[in-house]
Amino acid sequence: MQDEISKRLKLAIDAAREAGQLTLRYFQRSDLAVDLKHDATPVTIADREAEKLLRERIAAAFPDDGILGEELGEKPGTSGYRWILDPIDGTKSFIHGVPLYAVLIGIEQAAGGRPQAVSGQQPAASGQPSIGVIHVPALNETVYAAKGQGAWHVLGDGPKQPACVSKAASLSDGLFLTSGLAGFHRRKAWSSFERLTKAARLTRTWGDAYGYLLVATGRAAAMVDPEMNLWDAAALLPILEEADGKFTDWRGNPTIAGGEGVATNGLVHDEVLRLLAG
Repeated sequence: MQDEISKRLKLAIDAAREAGQLTLRYFQRSDLAVDLKHDATPVTIADREAEKLLRERIAAAFPDDGILGEELGEKPGTSGYRWILDPIDGTKSFIHGVPLYAVLIGIEQAAGGRPQAVSGQQPAASGQPSIGVIHVPALNETVYAAKGQGAWHVLGDGPKQPACVSKAASLSDGLFLTSGLAGFHRRKAWSSFERLTKAARLTRTWGDAYGYLLVATGRAAAMVDPEMNLWDAAALLPILEEADGKFTDWRGNPTIAGGEGVATNGLVHDEVLRLLAG
């Protein structure tokens, strides 16, 4: 079983980097066309082409694995593994020429290795998150993890180093991050954001997957998002847990399907949950 995980982890890392190189061909181009999806969120040719590349690499190596992607939908699988893809997490940053966007790959493993049930309806978690990769192409920075194999950080062409969360014992000692402010307004949780901001030593919106990378590598103490999709969260839980941190919903449940996210170094997790709840 560990061999199966290791083979998929290697492909996930290699494919994320290859997809990242593809996105850089479109990054900061003045002629980049931006379309709006049905939910009014932006998408570009870079998103679609990167996901197409990821799907091709996965299908060639593991044809029986399922695939769920933000841009190109779901392909059922029978192997007990499902890849969950966000080819550009932070498309708004990408289209504005900001380098804080990432390729995200998460892999679920069905309990007991049984094939996952695929309903064809609203995407939902169907197994145990086992592998996560965050690759930030414009910064050439990667964090990845597999259950039981630790979390690892690679900067540029350097060697891999253990990824480990910070030792901040309270928010007053650390950096608090979020992807944006509108989500707090939409879910009528602005007071929660204000409490977190007042408690934290420093607050910034270096968000999306890059913020979670900062938590996993000890540079931020906490990251909170009021709104998340499955492909935003799938890679994060194994990375944060293997880096000795936590990733949960706002109620403290370790899940990628909560529609929201709280990532911390573990030491400040209860404090963050209390501040969210008021």
